[in-house]
Amino acid sequence: MNLNVGLEGSSITRPPFFDGNNYSFWKTRMTIFLQSLDYQLWNIVVNGPRMPTRTIEGVVSPKPENEYNDNDFRMLQLNSKAKHVLFCDVGPNEFNRISSCDTAKEMWDLKNLHMKARIK
Repeated sequence: MNLNVGLEGSSITRPPFFDGNNYSFWKTRMTIFLQSLDYQLWNIVVNGPRMPTRTIEGVVSPKPENEYNDNDFRMLQLNSKAKHVLFCDVGPNEFNRISSCDTAKEMWDLKNLHMKARIK
């Protein structure tokens, strides 16, 4: 573990790096980092992205991309941004574990599950 993190301070532009140690410290810092970038990023990490849908005659279905509006694109962009932040904070081993996830929520949940299993 890099003990200098607490002594040197942190970057407000770079996510906290997770080196596989002191998960609770990293998790708290990452939570605040995501919230500080855009609170909706944290909402997407916790609840998952809102996929664009449409309702026709009472039936809800995925919206075709050619019908997306600006808000639909913003929600999808926020998921991509959250995924990017979560990718930027890990090394190759953790990257390989989470790289197949489609959403930031899946990445976050997989990290939590993996760390809980390691701690036991």
